[in-house]
Amino acid sequence: ELNEVVVSGTLKAVRRLESAVPVEVYSPVFFKKNPTASIYEALQNVNGVRPQLNCGVCNTGDIHINGLEGPYTSVLIDGMPIVSSLSTVYGLSGIPNSLVERIEIVKGPASSLYGSEAVGGLINIITKNPTNAPLFSVDVFTTSWLETNVDLSVKFKVKKTSSLLGVNYFKYGKTIDNDNDGFTDVTAQNRISIFNKWNFYRPENRLFTLAARGMYEDRWGGDVRWEKKYRGGDEIYGESIYTKRGELLGSYQLPSTEKLMLSFSGTMHFQDSRYGTTSYIANQKIGFLQLTWDKKIGKTDLLSGIASRYTYYDDNTPATAITNENNPEKTWLPGIFVQDEIAFNEKHKLLLGIRYDYNSIHGAIFTPRLAYKLKFNDNNILRFNAGTGFRVVNLFTEDHAALTGSREIVIANNLDPEKSFNANLNYIKKIYWDNGTFLGVETTAFYTRFSNKIVSDYETDPNKIIYNNINGYALSQGISCNTDLIFTNGLKLILGATFMDVSNVENGIKSRPLLTENFTGTWSVSYKINSIELTADYTGNVYSPMKLPLLSETDPRNPNSPWYSLQNIQFSYSGWKNFELY
Repeated sequence: ELNEVVVSGTLKAVRRLESAVPVEVYSPVFFKKNPTASIYEALQNVNGVRPQLNCGVCNTGDIHINGLEGPYTSVLIDGMPIVSSLSTVYGLSGIPNSLVERIEIVKGPASSLYGSEAVGGLINIITKNPTNAPLFSVDVFTTSWLETNVDLSVKFKVKKTSSLLGVNYFKYGKTIDNDNDGFTDVTAQNRISIFNKWNFYRPENRLFTLAARGMYEDRWGGDVRWEKKYRGGDEIYGESIYTKRGELLGSYQLPSTEKLMLSFSGTMHFQDSRYGTTSYIANQKIGFLQLTWDKKIGKTDLLSGIASRYTYYDDNTPATAITNENNPEKTWLPGIFVQDEIAFNEKHKLLLGIRYDYNSIHGAIFTPRLAYKLKFNDNNILRFNAGTGFRVVNLFTEDHAALTGSREIVIANNLDPEKSFNANLNYIKKIYWDNGTFLGVETTAFYTRFSNKIVSDYETDPNKIIYNNINGYALSQGISCNTDLIFTNGLKLILGATFMDVSNVENGIKSRPLLTENFTGTWSVSYKINSIELTADYTGNVYSPMKLPLLSETDPRNPNSPWYSLQNIQFSYSGWKNFELY
C-alpha cells in the first residue's frame, strides 16, 4: 500500500513513497471495518481526524484535523473544491461511501496548490473509476433502531465509453428518547444521493471524465411530539432542515503535445432550515475552473496552473444585508501557481512552490511552499514540509452557530483573512522480519501558527457569540504516530495516536480553545480465520477531555467533557461467491 499512487500532495500522480509531501491513503477496505452511512462518520477512525457533531438536535457537523476547527479543513471531490461553506455544515453527511475509490489526507496547509480553506489540511475523496468498478454491487445494512442504508452501483458501457451509476439511500425515522428529556436522541433523516461518472474514450489514452451528483435530504430533531405541521411555528419546538444539492465536475486533457489538463466543477446548494420560529433560507453557487501544465525537463518536474473560483452566496440573515436591503455576497478568487520538484539523485528531492491569489474583497494573497525528502533507503524516509496558508472570511461559517442556539451574533470589526505558517517533519520506518511479519511506523511532528485567526467569544456575554480577529496569535502543535503491524497468521493491527497543544495567545495570555482535545487515539485490529472464511474487526477511538461552552456561570453542567471512546466489533463471513454477510 505504500506504493499506491497519490495525487493530493503535488497535484501529480506519484507513488506515495516517492512523494515529497506526506499523504495518508485510506481505501474502502479500511472503512468497511466499521460500516457507516457516510464518509463523514467513517473518518472517525482516522488518526488526527475528528468528525464533530455541532448540533445534537439538527445533526450539523464539521471535520477537525489536528485539533483545528472544521473551516480549516478543505474537503475535495476528485481534487475539486466543491465542498465548502453550506456543504461543510449541512452536506458532509450526504457523501456516500459507495462512490469512494480511496481517500487521501494531507495534514498541514496546502493553500499553495488548493487555495483558501486548505489551512489545516485537506481531505480528497477520489471517486471510483468506471473501468475498474464491479459490474454490479449492492451493500445494505440496518440496525435495531431501524437506521437503514442502501448503496447500489451499476457499471455499463456505451460503445467505448464506461459509466458508473451509484445510488445511496439512508432512512432513519424512529423517535427515541432514552434520556427522557422530551427531545429526540438522534436526528431523524431521510436522504437520497445519486452519482453518475463517465470515462470517455479518446485517442492516445487522453483523459476525459465527467461526473454529476444530486442529493436531497430531509431531517428533523426536537420535541418528540413534533410533526411537519408544526414546522416554523411556535407551538411545539422542532428543527427541520431540507437540503438540495447538485454537483458537476470533470477533467479534460487538451489535444496537445504538452500535458495540459482542464479541470472544472460547479455546485448549487439550496438550504431551507427552520430552528423553531427562526428560518434560515440560503442559496450558494460555486464555479471553479483550472488549467494545469505538467512538464518534465531533465531532473526537474514542473507543474504550473491558473485557476478561478466564483462564489455566490445569499441568505435571509443580516450577514447578506446592507441597511436592511438584500446584498448577496459575490466573490471572485482567481489565482496562479507554480511548483517545481527537483530530483537531485535517488536520495534527495526538493519541491518549491508559490501561489498568488486575488480575492475580490480582501485583495492579494501569496502562499509559498517548500518540501524536502531524504530517502536513506526504501525502508527509511525523512520529509520536511513548510508553507503558508490562508482562509478568506466566510460570514456563513462564522455565524452558523448562532442559528441553532439562543445567542445573538456579533461581528466586532471587519474581519481580515486568516493566515498561517506551518512546518512538519515526517519519518517513515519499515521493518520486515524473516518470518514475514511487517512493521511500519510513520511519525509526524507538526507546528502551525496563525495570525488574524477569527475567534468566537462565548464567555464575555452568555447571550452573544462575539467574532473578532485575534489580538495576538494562535498555535496548533504536536506529534502524531501511525503504526501498521501485519502477522503471517492473518492478524493485522493499525494503531494511531496524536498528542497536541492547541492554544490562543492574546495579550500575552495563553488559553485553550473550546472543543479541542490534547490526545486522540485510534485502533483497528483485524483477524481472519481462513478455514471458516470469517473475519473479525475491532475498531475504536479515544479522546481526552475538552473544554465545553456553558450558558452562564450558573450552568450546572461540567465545563469539561470526560474521556470518551467509541468502539465497534464486526464479524464478516465471506464463504459465498460474490456475497458477504456482516
